[in-house]
Amino acid sequence: MGRAVKFSVFQVSRKGGRLKNEDRMGYCYTRESGLFVLADGMGGHPEGEVAAQMALQTIAALYQRDARPLLKDVKAFLTSAVMAAHQQIMRYAGNKGMLDTPRTTVVAAVIQGNAATWIHCGDSRLYVIRDGALLTRTRDHSHAERPRPGGANEVVNRNLLLTCLGSPTTPLFDVTAPLPLQRGDRIMLCSDGLWSVLDEALIVRTLSSGKPVSDAAPDLAEMALRNGGTHSDNVTLIALEWETPDAAGQTRGVSTDSINDGVFASTIQAGMPSDSELDDLDEDAIERSIAEINEAIKRSSAARKS
Repeated sequence: MGRAVKFSVFQVSRKGGRLKNEDRMGYCYTRESGLFVLADGMGGHPEGEVAAQMALQTIAALYQRDARPLLKDVKAFLTSAVMAAHQQIMRYAGNKGMLDTPRTTVVAAVIQGNAATWIHCGDSRLYVIRDGALLTRTRDHSHAERPRPGGANEVVNRNLLLTCLGSPTTPLFDVTAPLPLQRGDRIMLCSDGLWSVLDEALIVRTLSSGKPVSDAAPDLAEMALRNGGTHSDNVTLIALEWETPDAAGQTRGVSTDSINDGVFASTIQAGMPSDSELDDLDEDAIERSIAEINEAIKRSSAARKS
């Protein structure tokens, strides 16, 4: 029997000043592995909340299928699961004959074997805090963080995303190498409704305070809503602390010491897509899309080196 996982976790999502909440988040775990996912359905396109929900449920369903109780290849899983989510959204739009497609960002992390690996597409972020400092964070797929070749003279909307799930163009994403975790490391996944209105130093300071994540997470959400004002965006985050010594005794603490290998737990709502839809996933189309993405990444890397 492998190594059980232990973490404290808190998730919160607030509508803010918007008519509806298009953000979705949740986590799943087996005895030896944990998955954390957050998606921000994009305004300006129809049914952003459907795209976000489909992304979460597709990734969670594939995780349940493949984590037995470990994922054999975490990076391959994250890549194929995100592409499967994209395919499901495109199929949904096609079946409904939609002229414009539902779209969403996504950020997802898997923790197993005492290491974290994550993937993101768009501008939903993941932060890692260690010993009171920012160890690393994702870089958004946006004009603000990835300027176009036109340089300083190019006039662009700096908040415009360069990629997302559900767009007719194949999504681009970044997958990290596994990051070995230390006891007390804190990881936060959040939507832009949080990070865009809070100073990074404040985010780090709040997450690394002596408070448990069950206090720090709602503190961050409240500050973001306050700073966002009456027109605040949806504010959503999942924060976790790795190997909290007394995690099992804390509110929302998870210790898998006592669960069996076949057990799967999830906060992600079931329902869509159905098992039959997952069986019908076009694996060839997903593989083609992954191959296209890998080619695009190679070309991009070669262009940067030259």
